[in-house]
Amino acid sequence: MIGGGTVGVVIKASIGAVGALVMAPAALSAIGFGSAGIAAGSTAAGMMSGAAVANGGGVAAGSLVAVLQSAGAAGLSLGAKAAVAVVGGAVGSAWTVLSSWRGP
Repeated sequence: MIGGGTVGVVIKASIGAVGALVMAPAALSAIGFGSAGIAAGSTAAGMMSGAAVANGGGVAAGSLVAVLQSAGAAGLSLGAKAAVAVVGGAVGSAWTVLSSWRGP
């Protein structure tokens, strides 16, 4: 078992960062954002439909759907990878704090 303390926080933050980097492409694919486009009948298709309705028929450039489709089709950019790693590391650090918390 990985304990608390500084070493535990660093280890769990690292696990979170690496795990997030590995899982992000799989998660995008699982919800329908793939290299061949948005999969019919998927969560991504529903998101795209909702975005198109909200924007009068088109999906706005830079919108969440557009960014996720770009990442699904071409992979994550360096900046996106850094952001995913930071979030994953924060989750890993929170895991350490929450798993060692004993409550009032």
